[in-house]
Amino acid sequence: MVRITEVERGSYAEKSGIVAGDSLVAINSHPIRDVLDFRFYMCEKRLELELERDGKSYTVKIKKDEYDDIGLGFETFLMDKQQRCSNKCIFCFIDQNPHGMREGIYFKDDDTRLSFLFGNYVTLTNVPDSELRRLCEMHISPVNISVQVTDPELRCMMLGNRFAGKLLDQMQILYDGGLELNAQIVLCRGVNDGRYLEKTLSDLERFIPRLTSIAIVPVGLTRYRNGLYPLEPFDKNSALEVINTVNSWGEKFLEKYGVRTVFVSDEFYLKAGVEIPDGEFYEGYPQLENGVGMIRSMQEDVLDEIDFIKEDGANFEISRKISVATGVAAGEHIRFLVEKIQKLWYNIECNVYVIKNNFYGENVTVSGLLTGGDIIEQLRGKELGTHLYIPRCALRHEGDLFLDGVSLEDMERELKVTVVPTDSDTDFLYKITEE
Repeated sequence: MVRITEVERGSYAEKSGIVAGDSLVAINSHPIRDVLDFRFYMCEKRLELELERDGKSYTVKIKKDEYDDIGLGFETFLMDKQQRCSNKCIFCFIDQNPHGMREGIYFKDDDTRLSFLFGNYVTLTNVPDSELRRLCEMHISPVNISVQVTDPELRCMMLGNRFAGKLLDQMQILYDGGLELNAQIVLCRGVNDGRYLEKTLSDLERFIPRLTSIAIVPVGLTRYRNGLYPLEPFDKNSALEVINTVNSWGEKFLEKYGVRTVFVSDEFYLKAGVEIPDGEFYEGYPQLENGVGMIRSMQEDVLDEIDFIKEDGANFEISRKISVATGVAAGEHIRFLVEKIQKLWYNIECNVYVIKNNFYGENVTVSGLLTGGDIIEQLRGKELGTHLYIPRCALRHEGDLFLDGVSLEDMERELKVTVVPTDSDTDFLYKITEE
């Protein structure tokens, strides 16, 4: 049963007499506990809703098209409380944040519903088998799973949870239920790499092809690790070993199943000093959100769009003085793109500034973890032109604040420049070439 907080004017719900404050108990005799139940059972063309008002039950019937919304709003998006993480992972990034940041940064979620709705990765440690079967009954796909390692004893240790060792049995339930799966492995040097990584990939092979992709990403280590499990960053040689291991398994899978399936994130290639593979290697880029092929994808998108613009015709005589800020990992990539752009828009003067992450420490190089304070400190007094372009991923979902609480308005005031967030695709091209 979930409480209704809003009824859209003119909707099926309002016309049926439902009002804010009522509680939705069931749809077509199916109990409604959360957003998954509601979305799944609301797709029927004929609905019988069981509701409560002031402790009294009543029923309404609605006839609609299959995917029509009926106009109900609830207290939260999930329609109940978001599930907190029950693990104490040795690599948890949230534990590596300093004190005094905004409250939302410290919330640890591990909610299977967010896996389907927003692509979050979940460990399944707080999910009973009955919930996994509910996902199967509803055909909820894909389920994105934080695997880390399949060895039961090591997984329990890494996640700090004695229930973490039954992962393969849980994945088997989802696999048998016909669900599509994606996997993520946060690799910790000297912990779950080497023979443990080999075993993990061997164990996961049984789920291909419903296991459509596996991303191997390096653990993120900040300078705020006092009292935490001792972990070391990957260096050039250890990163190269990971690349060779993973690509060897990818070749095996490609030969056996026709798909490579497993990939390392761009960070490993950058750390090892190895060229990032071409676009075809990534099989449609299934793990972009984990930084797998992100640099190659952006390069292809921007260069393809440049070719299109050349054929379609454009104003290449735009004259501007601008600047771009980016993280260390993407620095050379952004410089490469800007040089390509300037060959056509030759009157655009653009300074690319690579921002070192002093806030989290030098081991954190991705643009998404840049802070406003670091950008301001390192660009103060520099030639910025009329506009400064920053990676949108460094801002929270609302698009207004950096991780350290600095706002876009703060940055504009401090640097005396117009600050423009851009996405990692053709948005970057069009923003810096706009008149």
